[in-house]
Amino acid sequence: MIWTKNLPIQVLFTQIKDCQKELIRKQALVLSFRYVGFAKTVLIALVLATAPLFAINIILDQYAERRAITEMEAMGNVSIRRAEEAISTTVTLLQRLDRDNVQTCSAEDRVIFEKQIVAHGMIDAIGLADASGQRMCIIPDRELAGQVILPQLRMDGPLVGIGMLERGYLGARAAVISWDLKDRTRLFAEVTPAVIAIDPGPEYLRSYRRAELRLGDNLLWYSVGGYNSEGSDPEEMLSVEIASQLYPLAATVTAPVSSARQLVNDLKVVAVAACGGIAVLLVAVGVWLSWRPESEANDEFVAAIRNGEFIPYYQPVMDIETNRLRGCEVLMRWRRPNGMIVSPGQFMAYAENNGHIFDMTRHMMRVSVDEVGELYGENPDLKLSINLFAGHFLDREIVADIKSIFGKSAISFQQIVVEVTERHPLEDMDLARKIIAELQALGVRVALDDVGTGHGGMAYLQKLGVDIIKIDKMFIDTIGSDDNSTTIVDSMVELADNLGMGIIAEGVELEEQIERLLELGVTAAQGYHFAQPMPAEDFIAFAERTEKEADERDRLAAEAAAAERAASKAVA
Repeated sequence: MIWTKNLPIQVLFTQIKDCQKELIRKQALVLSFRYVGFAKTVLIALVLATAPLFAINIILDQYAERRAITEMEAMGNVSIRRAEEAISTTVTLLQRLDRDNVQTCSAEDRVIFEKQIVAHGMIDAIGLADASGQRMCIIPDRELAGQVILPQLRMDGPLVGIGMLERGYLGARAAVISWDLKDRTRLFAEVTPAVIAIDPGPEYLRSYRRAELRLGDNLLWYSVGGYNSEGSDPEEMLSVEIASQLYPLAATVTAPVSSARQLVNDLKVVAVAACGGIAVLLVAVGVWLSWRPESEANDEFVAAIRNGEFIPYYQPVMDIETNRLRGCEVLMRWRRPNGMIVSPGQFMAYAENNGHIFDMTRHMMRVSVDEVGELYGENPDLKLSINLFAGHFLDREIVADIKSIFGKSAISFQQIVVEVTERHPLEDMDLARKIIAELQALGVRVALDDVGTGHGGMAYLQKLGVDIIKIDKMFIDTIGSDDNSTTIVDSMVELADNLGMGIIAEGVELEEQIERLLELGVTAAQGYHFAQPMPAEDFIAFAERTEKEADERDRLAAEAAAAERAASKAVA
């Protein structure tokens, strides 16, 4: 036997093999830990895809019922919208007649009534009624016959009255809407039942459903459809009720469950075949999830913050009276390493839900100081708007951040505006008010963003003590074509004036919008009409160019005024 280092060769070979086995065992153990999550995920995916085949019918039935309820809600909403539109249009007409002193049964007023009936297709007749509710006159002329069409007039009654007539069409009744003239008489208009006599909804529900529109507690305005034998069991019925936010109106739509399930009969036939595809999909999702856990995506986001990939873009805010720059709003963008710019809609919700928004906001403020601090130091009237979200108002950390970042910078506290959005509710209104008060004590102004679109409404204006309200783009888009948008904006302007607040219009894109805003008293705006959000160097160039152009306009205007004065003196 041959010996090596005092060990027999056979023993040496045996030890080598044992080492190899141990190495293989350890590698297998490492691999088993590494892939155990993967195996579990795939197994769960397969079970979820193949085991509950018996539940497919239940799932499809539930889907059909949800879909039917959605369709029924849509039917109810259509009825409510049509009724609201009819009432609002008629009330507006009656108010206009009152304002124009068309308040009698004279021949001149009758001519005006007739013209209004021709101009408004939904109105059948216009006239006057006395305190007892009887017609005094009506256009077109009809037999009055002492018929009572309105309730007895009360001194404390509402200005607007709504009632029903017996005249009907396709299940709808003619409505009568009145306006109190405050002289014991009322203007009234009869709305044609054709306005409400609609039959919306998909065919598979229309054959079985019943729809009703009621005014007040039990005054039926419109009803269509009915039940067959399938819908006789009340426990097997679907029902939705839609209430108007403007008037005492309620739409009710009811249909048997069996009619809804007709929608998925064909799907049930192919459900088993589709299960194989679902299994493949779930396995693929399981593989992806096992190799890309949530922590990996979160680590990537943290790395992006650490690497400074989130950068500020600046959107100018303009004075639309003088065409001078008032400041800008700082908007966040994600600039990926490949140069691609990602809009905030693709990452902001994730940042807020995972708490990254705090570091990102601090980063935006620091970078803004570095990039536009010199410009703001030279122009102390410019404002810098920073967007905050609801989580910033759960503690005083935002106050400390603003103090530390802007305290010794070229941008003063008086130049800062923080924007709190109305789209996301504040959890602690009292604490939010205290934090806002601390910011205002520093000189920081507070703006309420997205006014009219979110949860807060008037409560935010009342309790938070904001300095500025920003009109959301959805109202600006239709300000020239939609009377409702114009009325809302006009009300916001009046409210801001009464409360001593500033007002800024967002999303301005057209010259006509600027003209309309000026008519309503709005002097500050932002939007693509002026400039899109831009990097710092472009914004600084924009600010310098805008200032030069404004100075040149002022110079030319001064020269023109001087020339006009000189000409006036020469004539004198």
